[in-house]
Amino acid sequence: MRESRLSKGGTNLFQAIKAKRTEAADRGIKIINLSIGQPSGPALLSARKAAAEAVMNDQESMHEYQDNGSPGVPDFARRFVEHHVGRLDGYLEEDIAFLPTPGIKSMLGLVPLACGCAEHNLMVATTTNPGYPTPAVWCEYLGPRVEQYSVPLNPDNGFLLQTKDIQLGTALVMMNYAHNPSGQIATRKWLQQLCDFCERGNIRIFNDNPYYLLSHNSFSRTLAEVALDFEDLSWVEAFSASKVINNGTGWRVGAMVGSQDFIGDIAKIKGNTDSGFVAPMAAGVLHAIKNDRKSIEECRRTYAWRIDMLTRILESYEMELAVRPGAGFFTLWKCPKVAFGEKIKDAEHFNFLMVEKNGVVGVHFDPYIRYAVTSDIEAMASDIEEAFKKAAVSY
Repeated sequence: MRESRLSKGGTNLFQAIKAKRTEAADRGIKIINLSIGQPSGPALLSARKAAAEAVMNDQESMHEYQDNGSPGVPDFARRFVEHHVGRLDGYLEEDIAFLPTPGIKSMLGLVPLACGCAEHNLMVATTTNPGYPTPAVWCEYLGPRVEQYSVPLNPDNGFLLQTKDIQLGTALVMMNYAHNPSGQIATRKWLQQLCDFCERGNIRIFNDNPYYLLSHNSFSRTLAEVALDFEDLSWVEAFSASKVINNGTGWRVGAMVGSQDFIGDIAKIKGNTDSGFVAPMAAGVLHAIKNDRKSIEECRRTYAWRIDMLTRILESYEMELAVRPGAGFFTLWKCPKVAFGEKIKDAEHFNFLMVEKNGVVGVHFDPYIRYAVTSDIEAMASDIEEAFKKAAVSY
């Protein structure tokens, strides 16, 4: 008999939200889509022009497998990383290493594998509740040898992982700072405490960091800036061009930096399973990040301004922020207890009620709801105001 050989799972969160949105639109409800998790429009023009020029390059190196190197864009990984963390010329090859990657998402499953989960049991702490779920999903797919748990993230701890919540026996921390969906940033002091704890406990740290160049707070720091001071720490930080060049989500270009041992383990598995990124797209990314920082900063300012506008509107109608975002284009809100005169069961109930009643679409991470500002908040402002006025939320 031909049938699925996978265990039964729940409906994908985003597919369920899309279905609810489509249903409402079919009933004539005007949709106010605040669920979009990628920048609107195309990539920056400077990146597209440079990528187009690279596509027309006759050199074979621009069109061949890039594997764990980048022959079409020499030394891409180091150059891309240094535009995030500054020059690293003073560090020896035995201290740190670099690895170009096709974005981050498809690489996340390699991280537990690089920590030996195919050979022995592995306990992994993640920042996925609430959070970007892919690390937890990968751990589930990797099988029974991987024990994954999410550390508590909430308004009380500012959505920052606390070392006291890292369980005994944990061998890997997979985190995402600046954090999706809260927008919380990593500060130097917090990173120092985490690095010290993990170095002493021989725990590897992996940080997925696609939003750093979209930081709205001067205290925002990368793991790399701090981890370099811990000689015995095993760590990796991953950067992506997906949100940096406006909408580069389909370009699949990124890079990792980290301690030589951890990067070496990831590179070993990647080299046997992956052929690398598309070189012309990487050329476009590198050109933009080097020569068009003005446009990148303009994107960042736009998100910061939209976050402020959306926050003012929603707070004026009694919505409560879970935490003030310090980076990116997401806002995270506490789920109300009452809306439209109805008792709210959970964040999914509130989200779908908002869709059904007035077309406002968010992403629920119970007990929170995420609203994004990748669309033109100013153009939607009056509709958003009217929607939350009708909702009459309370806590």
